[in-house]
Amino acid sequence: MRTPGATRQAMPIPGSPSAARISVDAAGWIRAARDLADAGGCLLSLWATRPSSTASAMVRAAVLIDGRALLLELSIADLALSYPSLREIFPSAGRMQRAAFDLLDIRSDDADQRPWLRHSDEGYAFIRVEGEGVHEIPVGPVHAGIIEPGHFRFSTVGEKVLRLEQRLGYVHKGIEWRFEQMSLLEGHRLAARVSGDSAVAYSWAYCQALEGLAGVTPPPRALWLRALCLELERLQNHLGDLGALGNDAGFAFGLTQFSRLKELLTRAIEAALGRRYLMDTIVPGGMASDLRESGEGPLANCVASIAQAAMKLRGIYDDHGGVRDRFAGAGCVEPILARRLGLIGLAGRASGQAFDLRSDGAWAPYDELAPVKIAREEGDVAARVAVRFDELQESCRLIGQILGMLPPGPWLDPVGIPYGQALAIGLIEGWRGPVMIALESGPNGTIRRCHPQDPSWQNWPVLEHAIIGNIVPDFPLINKSFNLSYSGHDL
Repeated sequence: MRTPGATRQAMPIPGSPSAARISVDAAGWIRAARDLADAGGCLLSLWATRPSSTASAMVRAAVLIDGRALLLELSIADLALSYPSLREIFPSAGRMQRAAFDLLDIRSDDADQRPWLRHSDEGYAFIRVEGEGVHEIPVGPVHAGIIEPGHFRFSTVGEKVLRLEQRLGYVHKGIEWRFEQMSLLEGHRLAARVSGDSAVAYSWAYCQALEGLAGVTPPPRALWLRALCLELERLQNHLGDLGALGNDAGFAFGLTQFSRLKELLTRAIEAALGRRYLMDTIVPGGMASDLRESGEGPLANCVASIAQAAMKLRGIYDDHGGVRDRFAGAGCVEPILARRLGLIGLAGRASGQAFDLRSDGAWAPYDELAPVKIAREEGDVAARVAVRFDELQESCRLIGQILGMLPPGPWLDPVGIPYGQALAIGLIEGWRGPVMIALESGPNGTIRRCHPQDPSWQNWPVLEHAIIGNIVPDFPLINKSFNLSYSGHDL
């Protein structure tokens, strides 16, 4: 594979069939990124690696194109020098570059050098909107209710929002550093806790990378059970979001009904897999446990009943004038803007960005399941709700298909410790969007570097644009329609 703008062939990453890598110089870094963007690529991740006794510091950018991840690798021989910023090509790179500097003192040449994670720095320079009648409304970082911290600075005239600027990073936990204190065979448990609502996606991505390093493939039954768990996680989150969105529109009936359905599903999951939520279900080499025969039928029946109930509730949402008025036209992100800003995942598919790794980069068993890709063009809250309803039905169909086609055989083939030093990529389409794990092994089965990437990194900045021209009271509804992760973003 030759990459536009690069002078060298992209080399496959061992054990990562959907990923390749290419080393570039500073000029090639910009040239390749621009050509990839022009070819329809979107930025998956940007991160840095500290120097070692055998290697220079490095900055990597992972670009998703045609269902594959291409890694651009730029060595940094002199830490006193900066590397070229990618923000003009991929706007979401800006915050990633700021975070890389805060963590490792590896600086880009971007004009925005404000600290991202260093909250002890006082006098953070929010961008001001000047003009008659303009007011600033600071919200957070501490919020009412059970919600993670984030600061939102609104510039308004009356109730109309002229600008929103976020400052996140308040739940920075040192996860990447913690990975480096663990062995390769332990890391999957921490990966599952990067963002708790995506535990299956993260643990599968980690195990996929680790299994690539070890050169092993889990048994077929294990892969099908992983897909079952991934669809159940998607279904749980969509049920929760659809209820919360109804509630934010002043329709508490929706919250009550979808909460009821989510609880029924959660109980059926516990009966079938031994856990209400599927953290630590996926382990290196397969699954922590098999599907319980006594729970398989009840789970299938529960999911089928949820599909029917959700269809009725969708009709109620569509027929409710108050709900329609709140959803339609609110928080709109036009497809052109979504493409420019790199909006991905569920929110991207509601704005014409029809990327879904389950279809585009289909891995086993999705290559056999052939999921239907869901997309809309309107880009408003109503479109993001519609995508959830459609994906809910598709997940119910896939779960039934998986349970009916589940192959026999072992559900675990333990993985030996990889002792060499290498890099592998795990890439899984979670319910929110693509989840990536870049895993570098160290000597004797240690982790040299592990970088998890949540799609919220790309999508939080787009929320700032989605609120422009809307009124302040609509922000909770618009925010919930994206439902981005603080924890997955604030590593």
